Amino acid sequence: MKVSKNKYIKYILLSSLLVLFFALIFNYKPNNMSEEEALVREVYKDKGENPKEISEQYTVLLENLFDYRNKAILDKNADILKGLYDTDIKFGLWAYEQEVKKMKYLENWSSKQGVSFNNIKTKVKIKKMREREKNLYGIICDVSTEYKYSYENDPKKINMFRIGTYHYLHVKIKDDKYIITKEWYTDPFADSLNLENIKSDDIKNYIINHEEIHPELTKEQEKAIEYAHRYCGAAADEEFGLKFNTKYRDFNCDGGDCANFASQIMYESGKFNKNAIWNYENGNATKAWVNAQGFKNYIVNSGRGSYISKGSYEEVYREAYNLRPGDFVGYEKKGRITHVSTVTGFDSKGYPLVTCHNTDRLLVPWDLGWSDKAIRFHFIKVNY
Repeated sequence: MKVSKNKYIKYILLSSLLVLFFALIFNYKPNNMSEEEALVREVYKDKGENPKEISEQYTVLLENLFDYRNKAILDKNADILKGLYDTDIKFGLWAYEQEVKKMKYLENWSSKQGVSFNNIKTKVKIKKMREREKNLYGIICDVSTEYKYSYENDPKKINMFRIGTYHYLHVKIKDDKYIITKEWYTDPFADSLNLENIKSDDIKNYIINHEEIHPELTKEQEKAIEYAHRYCGAAADEEFGLKFNTKYRDFNCDGGDCANFASQIMYESGKFNKNAIWNYENGNATKAWVNAQGFKNYIVNSGRGSYISKGSYEEVYREAYNLRPGDFVGYEKKGRITHVSTVTGFDSKGYPLVTCHNTDRLLVPWDLGWSDKAIRFHFIKVNY
């Protein structure tokens, strides 16, 4: 009887552990977001819709404001940029300083790449706004910014990429014009302030001497690309509604949606089936599905993918030309993969372009926004 009782206790303990294990892996929440990004997302969750006529009126005003900012960035004119912010207050000064960093980064990246930016154009979709006090407005909006660039030795071929960001900002009327007093958004260039450490000339010469490529694609790769471009949120074409696929939960407020989207792209291609380790169902996902590090580990260890290369930018940029649509890039910070993005095309020099969530990107050069010397890149071939 005593033996039977011990067996029963062991059975109960084992059953409890199994239930706990599957609950943990299937309800896994990613945790790749910085405190600043989490704050933006929490603010953004509270977003009622304003009447259409109000949204349209202020959309035009905001787009004009952002276009002035884009022109200042293109012209590398920090003085014009400064005039768009109330730098007499702390939050306005911080917002201005962040845009100056972005302007300098784009200048450094374009020098490394051997390109010139021809145009930057922004479209705004206001989700919510209210007058916080006289002449001061709080606005929550989607911002889709399209960048066009061409290579120095081939200026007639125009390349385009798009970045979608989610903003919470304060705008006030001062001296009969609108200026920004506060702005929070997930900055796609936050990890990109050390380009001066890269030997630009060697890299530029290597990049600009490549040719455009048109690889043969399988049916599944074509479906993966189509899905990625349709559901890349605020970076997508307007005809797709600038939104994610509502069939899947948005994990941005729970730490990040990049691996969730990369998993969707693979699954919706029709090539890969879900299983106990890599799974999404009814708003819940396993670690391998929704966490960047877990996703990379699963794809490699399961045989669904394999390493092409890994290392710093200078160590791997030549290997990047072996990437093909459907493959993915993992971005490592402090020893862990914190972001993944899927290759969905190439520019006019065969430079791989990626599409992803948080921040939303459509056909963006794979290293743009990830140029800090501490970043390590993981190139993974997916077996389509």
